[in-house]
Formats: sequence, C-alpha cells, structure tokens
Amino acid sequence: MNILFVANRFPYPPYRGDKLKIYNLTRRLAKKHTLYLVTFYEKRDELSYLKKITPFFKEVELVYLPRWRSVLNCVPALFSSTPLQLAYFKSLKMKRMVSWAVDQYAIDVVHTQHLRMSQYTSHLNIPKILDLPDAFSLYFKRRSETERPFINRLIDRIEIKRLAKAEQVIKKYNKVLVCSVEDKKYLERLHQVSNIDILLNGVDLETFDVNEGHDYSINNTLLFTGNMDYAPNVDAVLYFVKELWPSIKNNNPSVKLVIAGQRPVEEILKLQSSRIEITGFVPDISDLYRSSSILIAPLRFGAGTQNKVLEAMAMGVPVVCTNIGFAGLQIKSGDGVIMAKEFNDFIHQVNQLLSDVEQRRQVGEKGLTIAHQRFSWDSIADQLEFYVKNIC
Repeated sequence: MNILFVANRFPYPPYRGDKLKIYNLTRRLAKKHTLYLVTFYEKRDELSYLKKITPFFKEVELVYLPRWRSVLNCVPALFSSTPLQLAYFKSLKMKRMVSWAVDQYAIDVVHTQHLRMSQYTSHLNIPKILDLPDAFSLYFKRRSETERPFINRLIDRIEIKRLAKAEQVIKKYNKVLVCSVEDKKYLERLHQVSNIDILLNGVDLETFDVNEGHDYSINNTLLFTGNMDYAPNVDAVLYFVKELWPSIKNNNPSVKLVIAGQRPVEEILKLQSSRIEITGFVPDISDLYRSSSILIAPLRFGAGTQNKVLEAMAMGVPVVCTNIGFAGLQIKSGDGVIMAKEFNDFIHQVNQLLSDVEQRRQVGEKGLTIAHQRFSWDSIADQLEFYVKNIC
C-alpha cells in the first residue's frame, strides 16, 4: 500500500511529541508498506538529517518555511477568522506539493499529522486519516485559565473560538485519531462526530531500557524533562518551583531538582541554584531517568498524553503528575503514576515517595510492566495499520 505522510515538522531528531510519533510509526510501517513524506522544514541544517529518515520513505518532498515567513503569515490572520496555529503553517507551495505527490506516487491513503496540516489534505478524494496530538481547542481553553498576562489570555480566548470552528474539518476525514479518551469525548461532544478513535502515544523500549532494573535506593533527586521553551512545560516548572518546591525541599534537606530539556527560556535559566540544576539539551535523557527518584509532571494545561510520563514508566521511575499528565494513560493512579490534582496532595505524594523506598519500587515496577504491555511503538504501529486498512 502507498501511504503518504503529511507532516508539519521534519521528523528528525525525534525530540518532541509530533516528531517522535511520526518517526517511530514510519520506521515500523515501512517494513510492510511503501511510504512517502511531504513535510515542512524550518532551518537549512535540518537537511543534514535526511539520511536518517530516507530508509523509511521511498520519496521525501520538502517545503522550506522559515520562522520569519511563518510569523509574517500570522499578521493578516490577526484580522481574520483563521487560527494563528494554522496561519503559521500556511504555504501555497505545500498545497501544490501535496496534490502533486498524491497523483505522482499513486497514493492509496493519506496520513495527516496535526490540525495545522488539514488545510492541505481535507479536500482530497482518497481515504485519509487525521492524526491529532491533542484537541487543540481544549489545550487553549486550559491555557487561558492559568495565571498569565491579560493580553495572552485574551489572545488564547480568541484562538479557542477559531480553533473550535477549524476543528470541524474532522468531519471530512474517514478516520480521526487522538491519543486519549478525554480528547475523544471532548471532540465528539463538541462536533457531534463518530469517526474518532484512539491511537496511543508510545515509548521506544530500546532507548528507554532499564536493563537490570531501576535503583530505588536513590531518594534525593526529582526530575522534570521536556522542551523548555514549550509553554506547558515552562508554566509547570515555574509553578512547581514557586508553589510546591519550598515545602518539599524543607521537608527533604538533601533533595535536588533537575530540569532537563533543550532551549530553556530565560525564566527557567534564572532558577539555577545549589539545589536546582538546569541541564539544557541532554544527548541521552535515559541516563537522567536512571539517576532519579521521581519524575514530576505538575502540568496545569495541555492535552493528549505526555511523552515524559511514558519514558519514566518504561525506565521504572515512579511519576507524580497532575490530571493533565494522567488523563490520557487509561490506568489507575498508583500503576506507575500517582495522580495528584490538588496543590497539597502533590506535595504530600512527593514527600511520601521520597521517604518510602518500597512504595517507589512498587509504583515504578507497575509502570514498567504497563509500559511494555501497552505503550510499545510496535503495537501502536500495528494499531495504525489496522485503521489504515479499515478505511481503504
């Protein structure tokens, strides 16, 4: 089967959610199908990674969209009904490229990654899938409810309405995929559709491999991972350090906090201290999981499933997270991840885990088992293949 993947970002290096997903799915589907890729790239140096993905794709078609052009695209969108999230990725060349590729390569089915790229595929008269990392309007709704400057919250509220209208495009696809039950129910209720199914996010069990098991005797290191210019991550860290960290560090005199992830913004860099380490980019994040006691995910907005949580589970590291990081997992609290929605409960759960090696072991080992049973990319690629065959 000839499958065309249409992506908003070049899928390598696979260091963020959308890149991780398309990279891991296509490297597996390529064993059974003929794959093609049409994608944007933002920086010229991304072309040096072409050799990393060409083994999976028969042909790769690239459209250059530098950041300055994307920003310019957003200016007229401010005075229209187009969501900024779609305007940012607007390109006449991409529209032509997708249509050309469908005809040129005799495509059987199109896999569109992200609502942003639906503007290039929704009109196609062949079987097509829209794969959403999250329900975008829900993401912005949650973001608008956090403590941010008035102008930011105002823009978010405008964007929510525009995105909710743009999301109606899901009615034009044979199948729409989301990674959590919560997102599925939200979109079904909002748009009155029945073509949505779940495709979980996964974790690379070869990269995140504990070998001889996690060392649960480590009781002094909290870890937060993620791209540190991504709004939900920045908000989560700033909130944790301001509201939760003082109580936790006072209760645990030897505990330290490690914040790992590339491109930390200035607000994050300023947090560096004797007990808070800002690592920036880490070549092998699995080493940090091995040396950590607990992964914290105090997210206050976002949607979908958090990759950091899946990675920690695969490494046997117990996780404490809010309902935002927990909702998409479809597991019980305590099965690798402890859900703590309230301020005081989050502090209590972290303190409890730091003081109890057997609880850390119990929670961590449950997470390890579940990660291997349900979140391997192999099984998720099989599920995507099932959906593809079902619409053809």
